[in-house]
Amino acid sequence: MAKNHYTDEFKQQIVSLYKTGKTAKQLSSDYQVGKSTVWKWIYEFNNSGSFKAKDNRSPEENELIHLKKRN
Repeated sequence: MAKNHYTDEFKQQIVSLYKTGKTAKQLSSDYQVGKSTVWKWIYEFNNSGSFKAKDNRSPEENELIHLKKRN
């Protein structure tokens, strides 16, 4: 099964609709996106305001990546 790629604008639209009162289940059904994917986008955006993985890492994760690159 191919992995879908969504634009940040689309993800932002989903998060905005959630904030207006739509449920993750409704959004999943309306936009044919997995419910767990909708929850992931909501979580990422609420934590860092970004959908980029590097922006959602903890300081410890960033340090570990930095140390691995040095070795």
